[in-house]
Amino acid sequence: MRNTLMTVLDHVAPLTSSVEYRVVGTAASALHGARVPVGDIDLLFRDRQSMDCFAAALATLPAAECLFPPAWLEPARQYFARYLVNGALIELSTIETETQSDTRECIGRGPWEHYSWVDCGRHRVPVVSLELRLLTELRRDRPDRFGPITEHMRQHGCNLELVRRGLPNVGGGMPEDRQREVLDQLSGVARRI
Repeated sequence: MRNTLMTVLDHVAPLTSSVEYRVVGTAASALHGARVPVGDIDLLFRDRQSMDCFAAALATLPAAECLFPPAWLEPARQYFARYLVNGALIELSTIETETQSDTRECIGRGPWEHYSWVDCGRHRVPVVSLELRLLTELRRDRPDRFGPITEHMRQHGCNLELVRRGLPNVGGGMPEDRQREVLDQLSGVARRI
């Protein structure tokens, strides 16, 4: 995953220096160091124009095959594209749903406020916070993902207040005992600076 992302960034970075994006999804978890299975590389863009610029640059990479050109998907309220690079899927999207919450990984202001810069080869990559990744995986009830994320946060610190604020918004009726279990596992963990 890391090598594919470096290949993409080596090619597109000179053409997209003003494009604002975030690495999200399982690739974000892995870039933070959590041991999770990575199925693809998901990149979230602030707006369609930025995504179009990145997609146009990516399309000129000889190793890139466009599987789904940029298009608006009404039911998902998402502008979306999919590429294959060196056997790995790269998905580009905007998520155009409004929320006042800052505790969602791909919706609202969360990914733009809660992220960090992670080294990936010679690139510094904006990666959504692991706290938002945890909340997403709890929402999806995927223990193979939220377990390793929680363990990584226990070892390396986290913003417990952000997790605490986001748990009630996980939705799907996440049982209160599961919420308490997550908070208990993370309690006493120093806040990451």
